Amino acid sequence: MLAEIVLVVTAAVLGSLLGSFLNVCVYRLPRNESIVRPRSHCPSCGATIAWYDNVPILSWLALRGRCRQCRARISVQYPLVEAATALAWAGATWWWGPTWDALAAAVLLTLLLGILLTDAQHFVIPDELSLGGLGAGFALSFFTDRISPVFAVIGAVTGFALLWVVKVGGDWALRRGLIGGEEVQRTLGPEEPPSAMGGGDLKMMAMIGVFLGWQGVLATAFLGALAGTLVYLPLLLRRTKPLVPFGVYLAVGAAAWLVLGDRLTAWYLGFLRP
Repeated sequence: MLAEIVLVVTAAVLGSLLGSFLNVCVYRLPRNESIVRPRSHCPSCGATIAWYDNVPILSWLALRGRCRQCRARISVQYPLVEAATALAWAGATWWWGPTWDALAAAVLLTLLLGILLTDAQHFVIPDELSLGGLGAGFALSFFTDRISPVFAVIGAVTGFALLWVVKVGGDWALRRGLIGGEEVQRTLGPEEPPSAMGGGDLKMMAMIGVFLGWQGVLATAFLGALAGTLVYLPLLLRRTKPLVPFGVYLAVGAAAWLVLGDRLTAWYLGFLRP
């Protein structure tokens, strides 16, 4: 029991460190900045952050959410991302034990969190996260029990192809005025044709497929669409037309299937055959 607790705590510490790095990725990748240089610095005054002010979660609490040099506020997003990543790694280790499956689950949850934040804030899914995750997932498939390399490839192809079909159909409808594309056009700019879905969503779904297989792709698409509908409909009823970053809902759907997939399947089969 003690060994398990130590293992979970170690995973949480590692997760918090990775969450700190994920914060860097979320801030810099959409701005096309290097995630290596320069060192972490205050976005307000530019002062380099000392190592003792860069300890995940604890430094933010000790500094009361402010820069030591200029006293500018530091977003609460930073400790929350570190805590969420720590929880993901600790939870995966507790659920699957010290296995490759636990590592794959923790890596996927970390990538999904990074994609959710960048897409929600900047309407961008960086290739470093989606394609990098695709490569990491395929490499891990050689060691995990959850999915084999063959089914990982099938899942990636299925994920990309599924959203490609949706994108082609949506683009056709947009350009013929069958569905409104004003919000999309305002985001893209006047020089770019309206598009129902960005290429980042396709790459993201391929990444999800390499981790979760073709069944996970279908479940993610369904759960993501359901989550998007539950959020979008109330706003639509209030006569607002927000541009929905679909990557956010795909991330939620994939995480839900990873954690609750077996239970959701059992519930659905029980619903069909009570």
